[in-house]
Amino acid sequence: MNEGRANHLLLHRVKSSGEWLSVIDFNTGDLRELESQAHRGYLETSAMSFAPYGNIVGIMQGSISSPSHRSLENWMNHLKILKEPIAVRALTSHAEVERLKTAAGASRVDIRIGSSNMAALSEKTGRLASFLRRASVDYGDARVTLTISIPRGRGRDSERERLLADLQDLGDAMPHAAEIAKARLIYAESGSAEESRIAEFVEHHITAKSRVRAVDAEGNSIRLSAALGTIMDTMLVLEQELKLAVDVLA
Repeated sequence: MNEGRANHLLLHRVKSSGEWLSVIDFNTGDLRELESQAHRGYLETSAMSFAPYGNIVGIMQGSISSPSHRSLENWMNHLKILKEPIAVRALTSHAEVERLKTAAGASRVDIRIGSSNMAALSEKTGRLASFLRRASVDYGDARVTLTISIPRGRGRDSERERLLADLQDLGDAMPHAAEIAKARLIYAESGSAEESRIAEFVEHHITAKSRVRAVDAEGNSIRLSAALGTIMDTMLVLEQELKLAVDVLA
């Protein structure tokens, strides 16, 4: 499928004829077995949309057992599209620790570190590290999650600067010690409006959740077109993060 600049693929898995499938009538509660026929099969489908940059593909599975990124890899290699084997892997974000160096402050911090990784903070002197260590001592073998949020307003600049300094203290420890570590960083240049952006300090698979309509107002099935539209919309929202993950310049 091709719509403008976007390229799409519907990848199917034929359900085994030996699988036990039944149909229920929700009005009556009646059940009946779904009979297989020699010339027909039932498909499990995944919708896939390819980004116009970075060899990125967005995938939405129709069910848990629908084709995954591994299925796409096997299918493409079976077609021998390239001489060398193609690898399709889950995309991982970069830890954006470098962004701490250019920020003017931080208005919110969310960080979680398990007790087994608390030793990574032993030499840290900031308030965030102190809070996390103290909680680990008080509660023992536990995951410690800390959230600090500072309200907007120029009168809170010094507090946001101090929060940023405490976050910078943890900069080299967060990527390997934290389970979750992200912050809303403030950027302010002389004579320009203040800006903010979310920065992630732990590598993670780039995923998103979204509701997909199955039928339109007339009751017609639109699940496939809706799924592809949702994938494209999501890739647009995450475009900056996706390009950063594959080292494509914006």
